Amino acid sequence: MSTGDLLSVEPQELQFQFELRKQISCSMQLTNKTNDYVAFKVKTTNPKKYCVRPNTGVVLPHSTCDVTVTMQAQKEAPLDMQCKDKFLLQSAVASPGATTKDITPELFNKETGNKVEECKLKVNYVAPPQPPSPVREGSEEGSSPRASISENGTINTTDSTAVPRAHAESHEKSSEARALIAKLTEEKNSAVQQSNKLHQELELLRRQGNNSRGGIPFVYVVLIGLLGILLGYLVK
Repeated sequence: MSTGDLLSVEPQELQFQFELRKQISCSMQLTNKTNDYVAFKVKTTNPKKYCVRPNTGVVLPHSTCDVTVTMQAQKEAPLDMQCKDKFLLQSAVASPGATTKDITPELFNKETGNKVEECKLKVNYVAPPQPPSPVREGSEEGSSPRASISENGTINTTDSTAVPRAHAESHEKSSEARALIAKLTEEKNSAVQQSNKLHQELELLRRQGNNSRGGIPFVYVVLIGLLGILLGYLVK
């Protein structure tokens, strides 16, 4: 926290979670430690890069004021994430009841005899927090690997042969299915032929049974005749 007699500043270092092509903001809090109205003004070494709201204002006695600093979207990252930009916070005692409209450049001019305090703030870039890695479906053991697309548009895959292998397995399963269908069809045709053959044999047996029923009396006559001859021979 600042050691100034008029305003205390928190934090002393402006930290931006740096991301390319994205506006980034951070805030600082100004606290008036006196019984006077204190005017402030924020300057930076790179005014085209940053937007400060409000960049001037008045803090009431024993009150606070929040200041937001927004860094414009950057196309390139600095080397080693080091930033040389700096901010300067100037503060001075204002007249009672003063507002932002009453602030003039002369108020922060030390040569006029005004009590002006200055606080220098550094800028620091920090990496944004990394989101947790999502668990992909099918990542369990035994599942096939999946390709992913990185931020630069390239395709990453853990197995370059996954697609050809899947195609070969699909073709093999299709061949097995066709072979199984052909085998079942052959067995069906064989069963039909066996059924027709059985029908024919049954029909033949039925006809032979009819013929045999017609010949049964003749057999009985022959047997009776033979028995009669045998009995006649025994009687003699």
